[in-house]
Amino acid sequence: MKRISVGSRPTRLAAATAALLAVCAVAAVVAGGAAGGKDAKQVRVAYLSFAVANSYDAPMLAAAKAVAKQQNAKVTVLDAANDPKKQLAELQTVVSSKQYQAVIVQPIFGPQLIPTIKQAVKSGLKVVNIDQILGTNPGTAASPVAGLSGNVVFVQTQIGSKQGGLVVSACAALKANPCKVGYLYSVKVSSLDTAIRKGFDAVTAGHGIDVVAEGETFYNPANALKASQTMLQAHPDLNVIIGADQGATGAQQALSGQKVTLIGYGGGGVGLKAVASGAWFGTVMQRPATEGRLGMQCAIKAVRTGKGCGGIDVLKSLPNGGVVTKGNTSKFKAEWPG
Repeated sequence: MKRISVGSRPTRLAAATAALLAVCAVAAVVAGGAAGGKDAKQVRVAYLSFAVANSYDAPMLAAAKAVAKQQNAKVTVLDAANDPKKQLAELQTVVSSKQYQAVIVQPIFGPQLIPTIKQAVKSGLKVVNIDQILGTNPGTAASPVAGLSGNVVFVQTQIGSKQGGLVVSACAALKANPCKVGYLYSVKVSSLDTAIRKGFDAVTAGHGIDVVAEGETFYNPANALKASQTMLQAHPDLNVIIGADQGATGAQQALSGQKVTLIGYGGGGVGLKAVASGAWFGTVMQRPATEGRLGMQCAIKAVRTGKGCGGIDVLKSLPNGGVVTKGNTSKFKAEWPG
């Protein structure tokens, strides 16, 4: 065996120790960069909000910004103000500008964004979808676009099916058959409301549930108040009114002592308090802050490591699937005002 002279034993030990320390130092820097520490190279992220002024979006954006600050990412916020055409134009500008390494999208109307998102992915931009479903299948959290770096969402049809389950339970408790229901859409023509109603109808079919009146709120309690008043005037024997939490809030104001069961979805501060007090029968949680936090983590990770985080259903891990009733409100924490 050929021998190589490397000096005395103490010298060899010192050299080996120094080399090991150097390797550890490099590994620590790499690990820190991959984890997104403050010393890592800055990541430029475009955040396409559906509406900055919306109380549901505010904690989502705040959580995303907190992660960005912690992990040295610069966030540029673009506000579509509930205008799907404006959002598409903003996305196109982000892609063509080549100023960003990642983009986080909160889709208003997801399907129209997909061709531009495919273009973005092909160009090397890391794209993460959060909150609403991007594609045309509202029943899954799986990524609808190959190469998407993350899909952090709630499953839309499941909101409806969970509300439907609450209605079935409420009507059984009331011993009402048929059980007369007033249904408050938020935005009736939206893909979200269409998916929610589909889930609701599937679960309530065959249980003596009769939707006798419908209204539309645009997520505004004042609109819900008027719509509910109209329902109650036409159907004074109404058993249940269902809608988003903003809809249930307006409906509560319309009751004037009438015994009508209220069910919402959103799980904000207002809704959880109403369920805990018994004013509402139940609600279904949403987690905007969790979506913002995980979405930004996915985007930064994808830029720094090339690895995405796949599809994430943010309600899956919640107690009772995120269905809130008076008996379990203590298990939930609101992530937005409601």
